[in-house]
Amino acid sequence: MNLIEKGPGYASGLRDFGKYFNPGTLGAGIIAAIMGCTGPALLIITAGQDAGLEMSTIESWLFSVYFFGGLITIILALYYKQSICGAWSIPGVALVAAALAEFSFNEVVFAYILAGVIVLVIGFTGLVRKVMMWIPRAVVMGMVAGALFKFGLNIFPNTVSLPAMALPMIAIWVLFTLYRTKLHVPGVLMALVLGVVIAIAMGLSDFSGVTLTLAKPQIFTPVYSTGAIVGLAIPLALIVITAENTQAMGVLMSIGKNPPVNAMTLISGIGGIITGIFGGHNANIAGPMTAITSSPEAGPVEGRYVGSTVDGILFGAFGIIAGAALSIVSVLPKVLINVVVGLTMVGVLSSALTDAWHGKFKYGAFFAFFFTASLATWFKIGAPFWGLLFGTLLSYILDREDWKEKQAASEKEAAA
Repeated sequence: MNLIEKGPGYASGLRDFGKYFNPGTLGAGIIAAIMGCTGPALLIITAGQDAGLEMSTIESWLFSVYFFGGLITIILALYYKQSICGAWSIPGVALVAAALAEFSFNEVVFAYILAGVIVLVIGFTGLVRKVMMWIPRAVVMGMVAGALFKFGLNIFPNTVSLPAMALPMIAIWVLFTLYRTKLHVPGVLMALVLGVVIAIAMGLSDFSGVTLTLAKPQIFTPVYSTGAIVGLAIPLALIVITAENTQAMGVLMSIGKNPPVNAMTLISGIGGIITGIFGGHNANIAGPMTAITSSPEAGPVEGRYVGSTVDGILFGAFGIIAGAALSIVSVLPKVLINVVVGLTMVGVLSSALTDAWHGKFKYGAFFAFFFTASLATWFKIGAPFWGLLFGTLLSYILDREDWKEKQAASEKEAAA
């Protein structure tokens, strides 16, 4: 059996590209890219600035996750002719933000690279199912929700501090989110645009000094840290495997595709290693953007890969001009950035909370959420690791019936 699944190939993908390039696939690709290049980019910038990182370091971080995330999209979408999108993990940034308070950036880079190695090894050995068996998805999503919680919470104090800016931004986000199926414009994008207009009108932003420069990626030397292994590398690898990749696989299955599971896992591991060298936390398969380019609005199923390819090109291009993005963000008010980041988190946080408590293993998910949301560190190990550990252990004790059902289902599947 081949480790990497065979696909129609690049010749076929390129030959049929023009046939399926239409307003539907183009629009889906543009919307997916806009969604990934607005609020989420601000999340990385905010995490880096809060940790006191130099702007050149943040620039390299942005370049690596966007450029290689886009490259992953192009490689997989064209070869398999499936609407697969690559990007980077939003929950992963929340883990990094917590880790940067405990470890040096070079130690964090070590954790990035190791997380990629872990994902790569799991892909080579086919251990994805066993990992999913040992650590329930509900517990992982509880940890993810806990890590994201503070970003969503930030909306409210910032609204109180500058309501003249924050309230109109929230209002337009609500409007465009409510009518998203008709308007086809991300609410976060409109909130950002309106926020910039208000900032200029209030004299809070001056774009005269903005420079349009290309990114200058840097290579960082990893520094070993045991604490960073358990506090960041392991949780980050688990997020990629159990949250990011599986979401995209589920979307592809729902439209009748047979996703290349091994290839998606392996390339996520390779992406994590390469981006880590340049200071990025990972480049992996993206569930939300795969959902956009896989939607009925993108046209016939067999041609939706074109939308993903468009998204990949735009994503990679954004990475190349990351320096310009940083220059623009540097003149935006902190309130604007925090509100946009918080609104970006609403969908991700809502999805994580739903996955955590919708079905089984609710006790484990509950404790994983609260341990992680506490932001407590112990032995210089961050809250996400303790959330996973205690959430899983308490789940074994308190969710025993769910474990019995899970074990029985696994045995039945193995027998079949």
